[in-house]
Amino acid sequence: MKLSDFKYPLPRNLIAKHPVAPRDRSRLMVLHRENETIEEKHFSNVVDYIKKGDCLVVNETKVFQARLIGKKEKTNAKIEVFLLRQLNAEDNIWDVIVDPARKVRIGNKIYFNNGNVWCEVIDNTTSRGRTVRFNYTGDFFKLIEKIGQTPLPYYIKREATDKDKVSYQTVYAKTIGAVAAPTAGLHFTKPLIKKIEKKGVKVATVLLHIGLGTFRAVEVEDLTKHKMDSEYFEVTESAVAIVNKAIDTKNKVFVVGTSTCRALESSVTTDGHLKPGRGWTDKFIFPPYDFKIADRLVTNFHMPESTLLMLVAAFGGHEFVMKAYKMAIKQGYRFYSYGDAMMLI
Repeated sequence: MKLSDFKYPLPRNLIAKHPVAPRDRSRLMVLHRENETIEEKHFSNVVDYIKKGDCLVVNETKVFQARLIGKKEKTNAKIEVFLLRQLNAEDNIWDVIVDPARKVRIGNKIYFNNGNVWCEVIDNTTSRGRTVRFNYTGDFFKLIEKIGQTPLPYYIKREATDKDKVSYQTVYAKTIGAVAAPTAGLHFTKPLIKKIEKKGVKVATVLLHIGLGTFRAVEVEDLTKHKMDSEYFEVTESAVAIVNKAIDTKNKVFVVGTSTCRALESSVTTDGHLKPGRGWTDKFIFPPYDFKIADRLVTNFHMPESTLLMLVAAFGGHEFVMKAYKMAIKQGYRFYSYGDAMMLI
């Protein structure tokens, strides 16, 4: 398939700027792959499609306050520093993106929190990328929780608020390391998860720290030539036990989100079971693809020509998924991170 196969027109008014409250009142489009029929529900109806013996797999990554606003030394020019990943915890060295990049050179210092915290640029990585060293020696994640901002995606055209610290985080988020939320999981509430568990459904947690690569544009028409950014993932023994039991008992594995799906499909045995593992994955899933673990997929409505949409199309069938997107636009569904949900069964 080609990049242009995943293009579609989206009215800007359908890009959700705020989440629905409560979370599980968002709309849910259910795609039945076998007969290519579509149902329209609310997200709380997810529980009706899961039965005893099935398992639900979620990504427990936690978003940190990755956007810092500082001032450049001497000139006091406003500089945004977007934290990507910590390269060295002992020396507090980070890969970051700076804006405006033209003003930030090796040797420059950028001050935050009224000058109490600063970083020094020690290397250039890309046109906007820099490597910086922070002077702070305490609990850095606790610090940025206070002085940083929620890294809302660029297409949400507003400033982040304190409410976003909660709403742009799943209710089961646990392990800090993501700069973007696993958005399919944003629809779950704790009562909904308890309701699912009461049906005899086991919830398995895996980890994949989502990076900015999730928003990176695919720039080649030939998809086989696209290279994904590497992201850290972990699949534990406990998750393996839950998932493999569902597989062996002929029950269904419900996967919440494309990031969760990529973590699972990056740790598969030759006989189609899940295995424990950790490391970095750059797995790119696009049609055609034979999914080894996922039987059902819960996801959001994604950007045109995005790798996330390509994974969904690989799971649900390109023509069927694009037909559903066309219907969603016509019916006024809310798109992207704070938008409505889709479930493919």
